[in-house]
Amino acid sequence: MPLADIRLAVGLMSGTSMDGIDAALVRTDGRSFVEPLAFVSQSYDDDFRARLRAALGAAAAPADLERDFTERCSDLVRLLLSEAGVSAGGVTVVGFHGHTLDHDPANGRTLQMGDGGALAERLSIDVVGDFRSADVAAGGQGAPFAPLYHALLAPAARTVCFLNLGGVGNLTWIAADVNPAADDVFRCLLAFDTGPGCALIDDWMANRLGNSFDAGGALAASGTADDRVLSILMDNPYFVAPAPKSLDRNAFDVSAASGLSDADGAATLTAFTAEACARAVPFLPAAPEQWLVTGGGRKNTTLMAMLAERLSGDILPVEAIGVDGDALEAQAFAYLAVRSLDGLPLSGPSTTGVPVPCAGGRLFAGG
Repeated sequence: MPLADIRLAVGLMSGTSMDGIDAALVRTDGRSFVEPLAFVSQSYDDDFRARLRAALGAAAAPADLERDFTERCSDLVRLLLSEAGVSAGGVTVVGFHGHTLDHDPANGRTLQMGDGGALAERLSIDVVGDFRSADVAAGGQGAPFAPLYHALLAPAARTVCFLNLGGVGNLTWIAADVNPAADDVFRCLLAFDTGPGCALIDDWMANRLGNSFDAGGALAASGTADDRVLSILMDNPYFVAPAPKSLDRNAFDVSAASGLSDADGAATLTAFTAEACARAVPFLPAAPEQWLVTGGGRKNTTLMAMLAERLSGDILPVEAIGVDGDALEAQAFAYLAVRSLDGLPLSGPSTTGVPVPCAGGRLFAGG
């Protein structure tokens, strides 16, 4: 592989959990090679998180919120490069996912907040943003978008599922014979949103106790899942809809659990996430040998135990294969940004339902 094909790239991710911004620096060719180099993260303060929550579902990003968000991202990239000892001039591209405010692919709409042009100008680095729009415009779901990166990380000769439990849950099923650099890579993949990840648990904790999440699943562990409420939550056409499919963060809410105690509500909503994952299994082409869990949900021991009760195969945090589960999503968008520069597909029929493999991303010149 010529060294010229390998570039330094930064990825930025603010997920549906609304916990903060992640930034990762990698070396990658956008095909079959990636080397993680550095990672930093910045948590949102309560005021900014409240502003972000208030903007969910907006038809357009509030200008002041988008400006503040973009500035935070710029500052975080500078911190990342400083800690890595890398100059801005050595970085080829920043993959800027932005923050999803609205996602409604059925109506041809997906909105990620973030000013790519302003970020490129502030950093003097080329930026690729707006990753999802081309896929949605071509008839795809616009999510999930990390499957190609999951394929690159997957253990060799083993059928696995990456299970990302951030705000929304999603999975990537990967066949044992996957080759991430092959033109027919999508033949070996299936990806879709499973249902809620940790968003409803987080909302419950915020509403009831003023906490941003259930640390370690401790509150859920002290309660009992209510089977009646769980049945109501699972009685949703999404769970029998064909894959690929995707969701907005606010596709579900906690109202069905409103009559429960704090602990029983947390237990029920945690069980809902686990049961939604189990309902995804019939869609998979073959049973995975391993479930590699990433996102904040992997740190919730109660949720991990509920998954183990419902899923066959080993249930492991992605750290079991040497991957940093906090950095993975940001790394993915660094990798995808390099693919975008090279005009390579970012999504395909088996990952978003787009009719043919689809390139995407919008380039903002850094000067």
